Amino acid sequence: MAQAAAQAQRTPQATVGDSEFDRDTAVTLREEGVYDAELSAGWTIIHAVNGGYLLAVLGRALGEALPHPDPFSVSAHYLTASVPGPAVIRTQVVRTGRTLSTGEASLYQYAEDGTEVERIRVLATYGDLDGLTDDVRTSAEPPAIPPRQHCLGPADGPAPIPGSSAITERLDIRLDPATIGWAIGAPSGRGEMRGWFGLADGRDADPLSLLLTVDALPPTSFELGLKGWTPTIELTTHIRCRPAPGPLRVSITTRNLAGGFLEEDADVWDSADRLVAQSRQLARAPRG
Repeated sequence: MAQAAAQAQRTPQATVGDSEFDRDTAVTLREEGVYDAELSAGWTIIHAVNGGYLLAVLGRALGEALPHPDPFSVSAHYLTASVPGPAVIRTQVVRTGRTLSTGEASLYQYAEDGTEVERIRVLATYGDLDGLTDDVRTSAEPPAIPPRQHCLGPADGPAPIPGSSAITERLDIRLDPATIGWAIGAPSGRGEMRGWFGLADGRDADPLSLLLTVDALPPTSFELGLKGWTPTIELTTHIRCRPAPGPLRVSITTRNLAGGFLEEDADVWDSADRLVAQSRQLARAPRG
């Protein structure tokens, strides 16, 4: 065991710009405002490409199209389910200013008959997180999560839900034991999910990867006693500051499941106890 630990310490970690996440969210400029992308099957869950990963792909294209580097607010409407394979992203600059710029982006894939199908439409505002002031006035507090070694990962639970779970191999998630009753058939009914989050290859978080983080934990509907795909209808994410290196803590809650839909509110905290990202999404509840 000591030898394995020593080997792990010698293994270099992936870095921002040189990791699987960066390669799988890469976009290639075809012409002004048009980018080609390849959606990787490595970020699928059950039978769909993860919505946070898709948001990061669109976020990267907008980061290249707009004059400011960092996403501040990104609102996405998921129109049809995306599948692994080629995609085209079309961007439009809506407005540029001294400190903020706003743009639109849509991701398209091709149907079997060759016609384009719009999968996601995004409206986003970008700025420079390094230019923000240090003034913080907040009543928010980091979630109370047990130490990482006392939390549980995929290997600690029962057999996965049928379907693809490829995304779990790319994430390092350790869930608070108080929020995983669903995994042993005893959901709490509280609609909460909390845990430690990182990328499996050790890449530190940056503003772009936070777009993935807010939608990467198991859905809160599991703790409400429902299992199955919980497709996102709309997701809005606010990036509040550049995250410090180290693991993130994520807290997601649902207060209202009604009419077959639920909301999820996510808070993401970095290793310096700063609230680095917030999101709210509307999702369709599983039918299980």
